[in-house]
Amino acid sequence: MHLAHRRPALRCLAVSALSLVVLTGCGGESDGKAAATTAAPMASATPSAPAGETKNAAPASGDGTGSDGAASSTTGTASWAGTKKFVQIDGVRTGDGRTYLSVRPAEKEIHPKFDAWVITPGEGPFTEVPLAEDARVLLSVPLGDETKAAPYSQAEFADRLTAESPSARAAIGYDLSFDGQGQVIRLQSLPMP
Repeated sequence: MHLAHRRPALRCLAVSALSLVVLTGCGGESDGKAAATTAAPMASATPSAPAGETKNAAPASGDGTGSDGAASSTTGTASWAGTKKFVQIDGVRTGDGRTYLSVRPAEKEIHPKFDAWVITPGEGPFTEVPLAEDARVLLSVPLGDETKAAPYSQAEFADRLTAESPSARAAIGYDLSFDGQGQVIRLQSLPMP
């Protein structure tokens, strides 16, 4: 009977130890720079401030997935690698030759009477997520020039977003797709009337 209880406990300990090794970056890579570059995108896709504090970035919630993003924004365990999220973007910055978005989860629903979206803002901190170098940016009105989404460069997106007032930014929603490392590979703004 004691043997039967030890195996699950040993498995649990082994999984916990492996998780710690992966999360701390102690995987044994010979080049420290390689470990830092592979670990950085994963770390940036998690909330870094408690719900009571404000920071310039946040996790994404619903592309119809419901409370997934909202729950993870408060628990601090969100990892969006390989997922699609619906978010609001508060700000954008460039650094180290990359573009970073300050995002927070939101939810979208179709307006019952008009051909428009109703965006319900998320709560909690903003999280900073990186855009991949080759990320596809598709913008429609009000950030883009057309009602149908059209491609723009990351620099054009940054310029157009920062030109908007904070209240106007809060009314725009975005669908984001993340790669396996937590980088945004596709950004599409929701068309607004």
